[in-house]
Amino acid sequence: MPADTSLSRAEKKILDIIQTDFPLDSRPYAIIGKKVGLTEAETLSKVRSLKQKGVIRRIGANFQSGKLGWHSTLCAACVPEDSLEKFVAEVNSHPGVTHNYLRKHKQNVWFTYIGPSKAFVRDSLHEISRKTGIEILNLPAKQMFKIKVDFPMEKEDAAG
Repeated sequence: MPADTSLSRAEKKILDIIQTDFPLDSRPYAIIGKKVGLTEAETLSKVRSLKQKGVIRRIGANFQSGKLGWHSTLCAACVPEDSLEKFVAEVNSHPGVTHNYLRKHKQNVWFTYIGPSKAFVRDSLHEISRKTGIEILNLPAKQMFKIKVDFPMEKEDAAG
């Protein structure tokens, strides 16, 4: 996200905390608020506002599916323009879909799918293809590379 001068200092601090050090507590927004000088209610209000504005897309944990015994795969499909809405709706209806992107490429829809086993993922992808008539390329990773991507909002804090 490019630097946005319309974000308050408190909002920037909240975003930094949410990205890197979200409290594992029954009242996380009280803890975040205390760190930035706000009440729990004020903090939660700012987070809701940032979500409504589209600054925050989602808040949730990221798990290493393989370490939990699950299987993940990257998928790609060549979807005609007139089938795009139906295909994307079907893909997004599956709880195992974690990302879904439209690309300017022959395979114009790319998504990730996570399930409890390779067979479950394979069967789910076949079901999507059966319902939509669109073939899905199943591209499981041979080696996983994980990178941490944070977007420091407070330059002076990010510099150390």
